[in-house]
Formats: sequence, C-alpha cells, structure tokens
Amino acid sequence: MRIRIFSALTTLLFCSLLMAADDLKVVRFGHLIDGKGKVWTNAVVIVRGGKVAKVGGADTAIPEHAELIDLSSYTGIPGLIDVHTHMTFWWDSTKRTPPFAQLDSQSPALLVYMAQENARKTLEAGVTTVRDLGAPGYADIAMRDLINRGAMIGPRMFVATCGLSITAEPFRPGFVIPSCGTVDGVPEVLRAVRQQVAAGADVVKMYGSTGSDHDLTGYQTFTYDEMKAAVDSAHQFGKRIAIHSYGPDAVRDAVRAGADSVEHAIDIDDATLAEMSKRGIFYVPTIDHNRYYLENRTQYGWDEQVAPRFTEFIQKNLETARRAHNARVPIAMGSDAVFTMFGQNTRELSWFVKAGLTPTQALETATCNAAALLGMPDQLGAVAPGYLADLVAVDGDPLTDINAVIQHVRWVMRDGQVVVDHRSH
Repeated sequence: MRIRIFSALTTLLFCSLLMAADDLKVVRFGHLIDGKGKVWTNAVVIVRGGKVAKVGGADTAIPEHAELIDLSSYTGIPGLIDVHTHMTFWWDSTKRTPPFAQLDSQSPALLVYMAQENARKTLEAGVTTVRDLGAPGYADIAMRDLINRGAMIGPRMFVATCGLSITAEPFRPGFVIPSCGTVDGVPEVLRAVRQQVAAGADVVKMYGSTGSDHDLTGYQTFTYDEMKAAVDSAHQFGKRIAIHSYGPDAVRDAVRAGADSVEHAIDIDDATLAEMSKRGIFYVPTIDHNRYYLENRTQYGWDEQVAPRFTEFIQKNLETARRAHNARVPIAMGSDAVFTMFGQNTRELSWFVKAGLTPTQALETATCNAAALLGMPDQLGAVAPGYLADLVAVDGDPLTDINAVIQHVRWVMRDGQVVVDHRSH
C-alpha cells in the first residue's frame, strides 16, 4: 500500500514538474523598453506562470527545461493598452446597410462570435488590454468572460456594459420601458450605476454630451448633480468612471464631479486643464477615430458635407491634446475603435507626437499611463518582475520613431502565451 502511495506521489510530482517546465519561457530581445524607464540591451525575460519572473542582461542564467524564444533581432515593449474601444461593434459588409444601421438589429450572441475578428486584429496591433466603453445587450460581458476562460483568444477586457445616457427619443406606444442605461435625474442615475455594477461592469461609462460618429456637436446632457451622483456611486462600488464629452462644458462639470477620465473633448479651458492636472484626471483624446470616419465616410453612408466638419474637429482635438500635454494633464491612448477600425488602434500615437509628445511619452500613454487609469499600475504597462507577462516585439526603435509600434509589430505574448507570431522565419 505504501509503495502504491509513494508511486502515486512520485507520478504527481513528476507531472507537476513537467507542467512547471511547460509554463517556463525565456524570451531574448535585442533591446527591451521595460516601461520603468530603462532600456535593456541583449535583454532576457524569464516568464513563469503567466507573469514576468525576472528581467536581466545577456549574462542571465537560463533555467533548465525552459522554452527559448529568440527575438534578438527585435525591440521588446510592454503589451499595449487601448483605453477606449467598442470590441463588439461588428459589421456585416455583405449587407447593403451601413455599420451603425445594423448594430441594434444584430443579436448579442452573433456580435460576440463575429467580434473574434476584432479581437484578433487588436492583438495583431500589439494591444493586449482594452477598456471597452459600451456594447449592445451586455455582449461585452460575454466576450470578456469567454476570453478570461480561455474559450476565445483576445485582449484582456475591462468593460462598461451600457453607457448612461439621457432620454433622447419621444414617447412611443408600446415602448414604455427605457433602453438599457437611459436615465434622467439623480435617482435614476444611481439605479443605473448599480444595475451596471450588478451586471458585472468593470468601469462605468456616462455620455455627458452629444456627439458620436458623424454628429460632432458637444452639447452637455447630464447636469453636474447627475454627474456627481454617477461618480460617487461608481467610486462607492470601487469602479472608475469615464465621461464622454465632445465639448468643453460637460468636461468642466465632469472634472468638478471627480471623473477618472474624460473622452474626446475639444476646446477644454485652461482652468479645467489645470484642475485635471492637479487631480490626475486622464484625458483620452481619441483623435484618430475621426480620421477613420473621414476616410471611410462612404462606407458609413455619409455625404461629402461631413468632410470639412471632421477636418475641423480633428484639428481642434489635436490642439486640445497639445494644450493638455503642456498643462501636464495625464493622457492615455484610446482609439475608439469600432467595426472596421480594429488593427488601427495604435495610430493614435502618431497624433500624440504631432501634439508635441516625444515618442517615449507617446508610448507611455499606451503603457504606464493607461495602466494607471485602469488602476493596475503594478500589473500592467511594464516588463518587470511580478507583472503580467504581456510582451510585444517590434522592428525598429520606438523611442526615435513611434511608427515602429504602429506599423511593425511582429510578435505578441499575453499572459505568458504567444498569441501573434508574424516573424519572418
């Protein structure tokens, strides 16, 4: 009997050692930008159990039985973070209707399944984590959970479920129940925040102004009191809150209310920028999504009259980002990717360089800054012991040319697993 027990224990130990060996990887980079302010030459990253165990130079001892991954001809960077996406916005291009016209007619189950294409393209852009700010029918919850279970390959998702918005449609007989997230007044705001938290939201989204796709207005919708109620309720549940605003007025009240980030806004006044800098409230400009809409206006069914409006908004957005940077407002990269924009997530970084950020600072908007906005500065946004093993290999030097990140991603690891490999073998 003892022999059998000993044999069983020996077998169990042997299997455990094999599993540990299978989960041990050593990645070599020619250079490594670690997100902690250091650039390593001939770097070695040891990955164990989905986390970074050690970062060292060429003389680092290599553990036995480790899988060796030679990326010595590439530059390593932390896995990138896109803090504003809509992953489940999928478009059936075979139908003769534009993307937004289809969205509400597609079942959430279909959207989740077809959005795997969006997930793949996002990973191929080097983005291993997203903050997803709104989805139909709680499709984002399902997609996040499938990815977390390993049933779907995609970026790590922090989701907002239904964004809070004011009533914007007249009463219609037979449609007396407001759609998910539609609220008016402080009590309804409190209820809606609690509903999203109960549904499993990681972050709360609030539409503080008009403006979306080809609507470039920025009229404030929620009052300061409503915003304050949403912020306080979200924070009470340990959730962060992002407030959408195309114009300066809603941003002013969102900042007064204590939002964690404001999205899209142009023409933010100097006093509000100073307050954002003081409080550490993030600005997510999403400049590039209007470039995407402008270039794809025919696909969306818009006439040529939208072109000058988009061009004007982009320039104001760029100038506001420049002023925010000069005011030392923390900036995080958000693409606002929808439908066919996935894979272009990191083009936002080129706008940041145009706004006066150095390539190093631009890269930080998608690494350490974005990780701080998510509340995960000790787990994401860097390659260091104890951090999640999210690694990206690019051709070139991102610290002198940000296009190395935008155009030349060759290999991606997420949670210690290789999810993209486009190296020339």
